[in-house]
Amino acid sequence: MMSKIFTDSSTDDVWSGNVLTDTIAQQSIGILIPGATLTFAQAEYESGCMAWRLQNAQTLRVSSRGWGVLTGQNCMSESKLQPVQVRPNDILTTYPLPQAGAGTSNALAWVSTTKGTELFKVIAAPDGAPTGMKTAVNNQSLGDAFFNSNLRTISVQCEDGCTLDSIQIVDEMGGVVFTAQGNVRGAGAGSRSNTYNLDLRSLNIPIGKGWAFNVIATSA
Repeated sequence: MMSKIFTDSSTDDVWSGNVLTDTIAQQSIGILIPGATLTFAQAEYESGCMAWRLQNAQTLRVSSRGWGVLTGQNCMSESKLQPVQVRPNDILTTYPLPQAGAGTSNALAWVSTTKGTELFKVIAAPDGAPTGMKTAVNNQSLGDAFFNSNLRTISVQCEDGCTLDSIQIVDEMGGVVFTAQGNVRGAGAGSRSNTYNLDLRSLNIPIGKGWAFNVIATSA
């Protein structure tokens, strides 16, 4: 087993340009270790929340993805990956969000359906108010992005110190189809994870046109 360290001074609220390079040769992961198999990844950020992905720079295919954690809160037990082979054109990229202002929260979510997986975000969600999450890249709602597919998994990471009260899947009439309660993460009392506030698997919920994905959160 070998380990490599990759870093980047990343820009908030974008994927573009946030490419991690190794600390010795300043090379991207595909150039540095092509053919290697990744079995774990420990990603850290300074404040807020952060997603990462392993992506082919030419085809844009994403072969692995996950969450970062606040510096100093990493844990190997939460860093394991499904083994994935690094391709020569692969790059590691990050999508960070900062801490929001008083009385509001920022949050990210990996949402997987039978059509694929997308990163969703919400900026400055008011405390206690159901607030819609949109795709990070195209600003689409759940129904616009994944109409006529089945929802499989949801993993939510709120900013540091935030409590995820619950999430909602809402139909085109505003009715709540599905809801689940979340938690705090990191060093807070009651935390079960350093990486996520909520992690749901095996959902199998059909998604209709006009449906929304809401979060209800309370800031630190």
